[in-house]
Amino acid sequence: MLLSLQGVRRTFGGLAAVDDASLEVGVGEVHGLIGPNGAGKTTLLNLISGLIPPTSGAIVLDGERIDGLPSHLIAARGVTRTYQNIRLFPALSASDNVLVGAHLKRSSPLWRRMIFLPSAAAEERAARQASLELLDRVGMSERASERASNLSYGEQRRVEIARALASSPRVMLLDEPTAGMNPGEVKAIADLIRGVARAGHSVLLVEHNVKLVMDVSDRITVLDFGKVIADGTPAEVARDPAVIAAYLGGEAAA
Repeated sequence: MLLSLQGVRRTFGGLAAVDDASLEVGVGEVHGLIGPNGAGKTTLLNLISGLIPPTSGAIVLDGERIDGLPSHLIAARGVTRTYQNIRLFPALSASDNVLVGAHLKRSSPLWRRMIFLPSAAAEERAARQASLELLDRVGMSERASERASNLSYGEQRRVEIARALASSPRVMLLDEPTAGMNPGEVKAIADLIRGVARAGHSVLLVEHNVKLVMDVSDRITVLDFGKVIADGTPAEVARDPAVIAAYLGGEAAA
């Protein structure tokens, strides 16, 4: 398994936001993470990405423990993410926002770039070309030069995913990527997530749109009050009585 969480726990005072959670994400797999509001889903993403450390347990990436590492080192090891609230730079163009995501791959030190050495200039041109190719991949090539603030909500979400891809991640953590989208935009993001996985990137998807998760995920983990109450294929999870009682309800039978 590429990413493994082993008995991960995170407490805030006397409250266990994540309680002995374990899950595994394979290479090129879309792994859905669902549960009621307050179940601990975003906290789990924050633990994996290094924004907060776990109280106990282990987070392992490709055989190496990453729990306790600062977020920039975890990102450098190939874990990128998007957030519930869009975090683009509004004054920058779509292509420049994607270019920001490529900084982890840049080999030229800053001083070389500041004095415009040929090697740094060549790397800059290659990075800009790559950013345009990523925007084309997410269906945003025609909006590459548009300021992020002028893009629609769905377009901004696509740019965020392109920026996350710019560092050639091994694992992408997507936090509510279709929040606030219309059905057409949701379908486009679903197709994009499938394409990301086919390209070999693993995806851990937190999403309230249960139908989307069921459609795109290879496996699904369900959290409730910080605990894993189910883990399996979409069909297995949809039939699980504990999941139906805690979360899916009538949606599972629809």
